Amino acid sequence: MRDQAKIEFGALAAPKHGTLVVLVGDDLAPSTAVAGILADMRPSIAAAAKAARFKGKANATFEILAPEDVSADRVIVVGLGSAKDRADADWTKAGGAVAGKLGKTAATVLFDLPGETADAASAAADFALGARLRAYAFDKYKTKTKSEEDGEDILRLTVGVADPAAARKAAKAREAAGEGVIIARNLVNEPPNVLTPVEFARRAQQLEKLGVVVEVMERKQLEKLGMRALLGVAQGSLNEPRVVIMRWNGAKKGKQPVAFVGKGVTFDTGGISIKPGAGMEDMKGDMAGAACVVGLMHALAARKAKVNVVAAIGLVENMPDGGAQRPGDIVESMSGQTIEIINTDAEGRLVLADVLWHVQTKYKPAFMVDLATLTGAILVALAQVHAGLFSNDDELAARLDAAGKATGETVWRMPLGPAFDKMIDSRFADMKNSAGRNGGSSTAAQFLQRFVRGTPWAHLDIAGTGMGSPQSEINQSWGSGWGVRLLDRLVADHYEG
Repeated sequence: MRDQAKIEFGALAAPKHGTLVVLVGDDLAPSTAVAGILADMRPSIAAAAKAARFKGKANATFEILAPEDVSADRVIVVGLGSAKDRADADWTKAGGAVAGKLGKTAATVLFDLPGETADAASAAADFALGARLRAYAFDKYKTKTKSEEDGEDILRLTVGVADPAAARKAAKAREAAGEGVIIARNLVNEPPNVLTPVEFARRAQQLEKLGVVVEVMERKQLEKLGMRALLGVAQGSLNEPRVVIMRWNGAKKGKQPVAFVGKGVTFDTGGISIKPGAGMEDMKGDMAGAACVVGLMHALAARKAKVNVVAAIGLVENMPDGGAQRPGDIVESMSGQTIEIINTDAEGRLVLADVLWHVQTKYKPAFMVDLATLTGAILVALAQVHAGLFSNDDELAARLDAAGKATGETVWRMPLGPAFDKMIDSRFADMKNSAGRNGGSSTAAQFLQRFVRGTPWAHLDIAGTGMGSPQSEINQSWGSGWGVRLLDRLVADHYEG
């Protein structure tokens, strides 16, 4: 897919054409530098602001036609609020909001903030990232009347700053994260007849261009390893399963890696316990956890993160043919523990059980974080506001919470404990894959914990945030790419060097 936005940093100057965006405080005054550029326009802006009752509140906007002596076509004035508002501003969201106002056009933002700004280059870089994420659209399968080369249907944005070189440097790492989010969104948005487990694995292999070591394991290898829980989910589908292991070696050799694991059910009918027809098309997104992991690995490798990482995704399709897994079946997982299948629609935890076991036993990571669109119950608890966080380690949980607050990809810690563990005991096997409706997210997480042997671990249930999540300032897409920025921030803050 082509890029939906072309963003560059330039000097502070009024554009010769297109839209001019001006940032003002609650006193309606731009910075001193911008005031000099807008000298002839300020009376027009002041009069229009008064007529529009514009007070310069944070994220408020109004638009005017450019005065006759200005080369721009139109002017958009964006409020930044008070000095305190600017100190606490989320510049990524601000960039997205402005991009939403601009649409597909050419524009210049005079990004010079009134008053003192601790790190103007970082603020400008965050602003640019937000604009790029907002401009994203998945239009791959739409026929077009315009050629893709004419450049008339993308956002072309110049961010004018006092120090373009510093802004470009600050934007470098953010560009990698932004690319990772877009990769994840593309994967989640793909139709399931295109993105089968085999095709998903092929796309993950493209990370090799960045120096990521990628291993794709096919059915025979999975059988040899004993991944019978994962294979049980896949046995009803004509599309073959895959497990992909990705390794980024950015730190010194021998340093303990960190690990990320993603659920990749490329389409989930529910199997024999088939889902209702209404909304089943959304089950193409049941691989959002795996999509995040691939996007994260791109972000880390593209910015050459100084950390050793192992990432694994279990890729299957859950279908209800004559060979499909049945309720009442008992399977032996890779760990040797046996699982009674109560509901074939509780399939993601079976996939993760084997992959988590493999990662911890072979790679012995410092921690593991798994991501999965695992339960509808998490939507009942947290709606689409937060992802559910379950963890056996308080420090890891606290770090994820802080990274979530810093990026806006927030998590909410949910309970684990012996009572939930008892609920998944089985009469016929070591455990059952479903304990029913009550406490569904906690019992699912408790199931996963049985495959974690003391390694610090966190499970993120992203059923409410990974697909079909509410549109925001930085996302208008069905597939959100949720989790890439969160986990990139987690690694950057605590595990590099």
